[in-house]
Amino acid sequence: MAKPIYEQIYETIKTAIVEGKYKEGERIPSEKELADTWNVSVITPRKSLEMLAAEGFIFRQVGRGSFVKELTIKESKANPSVRIKPVFGVIMTDFDESYGIGLLNGIEHAAEERAFIVLRRTFGSVEKEQAAIRDLMELGVDGLIILPSQATFFNSEILKLIIDQFPFVLLDRYLKGVAASAVGTDNIGATKKGTDYLFGLGHKTITLLSPPPVSATAVEDRIEGFVRAHIEKGMTKNPLILNELTSTLPDSFKDPNISNDIKKIKDHLQKHKDISAFFAIEYNIALLAKQAVEELGLSVPEDISILCFDSPSCKPGAFTFTHLLQDQEKMGRLAVEQLLGIKNNAMNLQTTLLDTKLIEGQSTKKNNKV
Repeated sequence: MAKPIYEQIYETIKTAIVEGKYKEGERIPSEKELADTWNVSVITPRKSLEMLAAEGFIFRQVGRGSFVKELTIKESKANPSVRIKPVFGVIMTDFDESYGIGLLNGIEHAAEERAFIVLRRTFGSVEKEQAAIRDLMELGVDGLIILPSQATFFNSEILKLIIDQFPFVLLDRYLKGVAASAVGTDNIGATKKGTDYLFGLGHKTITLLSPPPVSATAVEDRIEGFVRAHIEKGMTKNPLILNELTSTLPDSFKDPNISNDIKKIKDHLQKHKDISAFFAIEYNIALLAKQAVEELGLSVPEDISILCFDSPSCKPGAFTFTHLLQDQEKMGRLAVEQLLGIKNNAMNLQTTLLDTKLIEGQSTKKNNKV
């Protein structure tokens, strides 16, 4: 049975608005124009336009006509059936100058004009991460971008997303052997690049400094890259790895933990007196290493070189670390692009890993130790 003409007109205009044929603020055909096009009386399209106005697609002005309405975020959340732009939830552990702000900049730039963004921070808590996913799902978001906490396993809410085939993209992490989209850094390649750089400066005894390795995090890949670099260099003895530093884990950056980690680094350095370089897998760990070196009466880089991942922009004259710069903005942009593609069934699930750029600072120099 054919639909009434007023419903056909309503659906035709609604589809044109959703597909962007009519832009926000643009005037749509008048009642008379529609009546002439559809060969009906003006009463029929009037009902169609009233339906569109009632559902929030258009607003009407006496004497001027009907115009496509600019949906607010509030209206979009409250009426998901009439959204023109999708609403994406972004869940992050936290962010600062050394890591995270670049990700957000990339997400915001990519989402501009194409999606609304709702941000939630979890501060590394798995419980808060689970609650954030549940809250955003109840809110009716169309997709999620998640930078997961450093936990032993991915939380159950993420696994539910996979089972339910809900659109989401992981940032800076990926699930090994599980079909889920992710955007991050090629951490194996990046760590090999950094280790090879230190080898090129003549450093033969290098210690990798890291938190304890946990499942589904960048830590495991960075450790693997460090080991591979040693194997490819033909170094047969096990590379030095101090992976017991816990103060940079979520909710752990407190004075007693910091002091304990600095002591661990000092003890390690005194035990292995032939060490000439540290490779810290995080900027904050590089700061701990520098303090440990200085507390032993040594200096960076004259006695010990330090290389790390990422580093905040420093004021002129401030000490700068040689570091591997992750392309955070591109990571954020690609996460949005992938999520839009998944939502629109235009892209398959995939993992995208980006290269890093080595930026030389004041923390490394040629090894002069014999």
